[in-house]
Amino acid sequence: MIYAKRLVLPSEYAEIEFVKDEKRTCFNTFYPFNIFPNKALREVDFAGITLFYGGNGSGKSTLINIMAQLMNAVRYSEFNHSPLFGEFVEMCSVEYNRMPKRSYVLTSDDVFDYVLYARSVNEKIDDRRNELYAKYVNVRKEVQYNPEIGRLKNLGDYDRWKETREILSRKSSQSSFVKRRVARDIDLHSNGETAMRYFIERIDEDAVYFLDEPENSLSIEYQIELLDYIEATARVTDSQFIIATHSPIFLSMRNSKIYNLDDYPASVCKWTDLPNVRKYFDFFMDRREEFL
Repeated sequence: MIYAKRLVLPSEYAEIEFVKDEKRTCFNTFYPFNIFPNKALREVDFAGITLFYGGNGSGKSTLINIMAQLMNAVRYSEFNHSPLFGEFVEMCSVEYNRMPKRSYVLTSDDVFDYVLYARSVNEKIDDRRNELYAKYVNVRKEVQYNPEIGRLKNLGDYDRWKETREILSRKSSQSSFVKRRVARDIDLHSNGETAMRYFIERIDEDAVYFLDEPENSLSIEYQIELLDYIEATARVTDSQFIIATHSPIFLSMRNSKIYNLDDYPASVCKWTDLPNVRKYFDFFMDRREEFL
């Protein structure tokens, strides 16, 4: 499904006029102005899967962020942008075949934030669990020389008394006492598997997904798995993918359109013609006898 049909960027003349008329002198950069005229890029025509390729500073993540802002995409983390970014976005426009129900930005930073959050939560759960284990043992020991702890002294003591009664009950084991009071840990696996699960759980039907360098949190094995998943999702559901990447794995996606932002002018090309991919190919070809 192609929801977003075309992105139209400001003309070079419009950018020059904006910068010339800009009276605020507190900025040391006009980013994202002056990026795309240097690539002779005025329009981007989208496919079901569109890939932006280029080195650092080529504008691939900038295009992702421009589109995401224009489509009010849901973000799970902040992104770096200049004070003039919003004004640049207002000078852009999107042509649609059909408006999607929703759109999302998914980045490797989101994955790292999720892993850190989950670890933090699990550490707090572990601390609480250890605290309750110790309380259970201490109450069981104390009752042997202080039977009064199992008696209700006043209404203000009710919560402590109820908890103590549960600990002293023959039906209450240490593990059951703790489980009733502690949340379940957030499932965590290896960083790569956690990242893979993060992407798959958030990619659904009838949406536009912006992925910004997803390879940063994935091994080659999981890059291939995510590639297969995206290809299948784009083929059998009403979803569109717009991806910034320099990974040869993702650049090989079938039925995708690739914009090489390192070219002048920026151009659509085959993945096998990209310099980064050719370097990998030449490297392994030079060592092909070692595979035989």
